Amino acid sequence: MKKLSALFVLIAFVLSCSQKKTPLLGDTPFQKKMNAEFKDASTSPLKPIDIKSFKSLDFYKYDPDYVVSAALERTPDSKYFDMKTTTDRLTKSRVYGVITFNLKGKTYQLNVYRDKELITTEGFENYLFLPFLDDTNGESTYGAGRYIDLKIPEGNTLTVDFNSAYNPYCAYDEKYSCPIVPNENYLATTIEAGVKKYNKY
Repeated sequence: MKKLSALFVLIAFVLSCSQKKTPLLGDTPFQKKMNAEFKDASTSPLKPIDIKSFKSLDFYKYDPDYVVSAALERTPDSKYFDMKTTTDRLTKSRVYGVITFNLKGKTYQLNVYRDKELITTEGFENYLFLPFLDDTNGESTYGAGRYIDLKIPEGNTLTVDFNSAYNPYCAYDEKYSCPIVPNENYLATTIEAGVKKYNKY
């Protein structure tokens, strides 16, 4: 009888734990991955007090029209320059190339960058940095622009998914040092895709 009672107690405990565990929010793998990182204290850029109440980032609804095929024109002779950040720190970056793509019936161009330090960092050897500004900044998205992570393609085209645009860490905590988006990477349109500006719960 004691063993049976102990079993019932164990089952009740397991059920109680499973009920308390909230499912990970997000409509796409990118959204779920972002929310998982922000909920985890070891990877979250949020302040400790904000992690406690965090449920989900605010995302635009996924829109396939914001997934574009871009032509890449490499610029192998470009020089490294000091990219400014939100602090006194400077990062050695260079324009790896210029991408050209069509969006909403118009043609746009953006620079993609390589960080000198990341080239020798394991896992980032082929990393390309795409920071951009658009007309949603300061309204529905973070005022200083957003970022997209890319990889060097084998050919001369790459896929840019604006649904994966995310905020710099300094949008969540001013202690971070974030690259400032160069003015030449302004898009004269609204990019209603990706992560919206952060609102505390």
